[in-house]
Amino acid sequence: MPDDARRALLSELFDHAPLFPPASLDAEEAVVEDRRARESAHAWMLGRLVWPASRLPELDPRERRALSLVADGAVDDERVEAVELRWGGGDPQYTGEVYVEEAPLERVAGWGHRAKIRCGGEHVPTTDELAEFVRGCRERGLVFKATAGLHHAYPTDAGEHGFLNLLAACVFGDEEEALAAGPGAFELDERSFRWQGREAGAGRLADARTGLLHSIGSCSFFEPVEELERLGMLA
Repeated sequence: MPDDARRALLSELFDHAPLFPPASLDAEEAVVEDRRARESAHAWMLGRLVWPASRLPELDPRERRALSLVADGAVDDERVEAVELRWGGGDPQYTGEVYVEEAPLERVAGWGHRAKIRCGGEHVPTTDELAEFVRGCRERGLVFKATAGLHHAYPTDAGEHGFLNLLAACVFGDEEEALAAGPGAFELDERSFRWQGREAGAGRLADARTGLLHSIGSCSFFEPVEELERLGMLA
């Protein structure tokens, strides 16, 4: 377990999805951008590469990269560590680490899978809806992944949610209040993550990451990292 609170909270947080909107890079560009992320000073925050199953032939088999595969085709590659899918009714026929979107949390828990929520795109959940989802996962012991619309540390005037807010909701509870908190509400350094007089050290942060929020999918790795740098939260 990391002793540094920043590492405990942010390690492998951002799954990289450069093929997906709004980045929408082609396969070659996506691989180049992912390599750039892997070679950067903050590569420790980089999670898996998110890739559509239908486009696996475009990914060089020599590219040794852990994948989270969006199940829009056959899932068959030794690099696949997780599968992501939208629920279409019935029990998803996958084994291992599976993230199911748009399914009732009670059913996801019954299947032994993990949950997924989309925070941008066609439908942006309200603060109350996102809070209810986080609370529901916590109550059921469900690990979840969030994706889309989480490039910024704090909520934006355009209605986007903040990834620091989501992390705070998972660490501290009080989901509605944490998700609505504005710029400057949180502090993070080597010692702890802090909000409204509450403080969480590395052990508690690691528990929140392993037991509740696994990762955040982002088409850009560098946007959220640069925001953390501007906030002075990275060494």
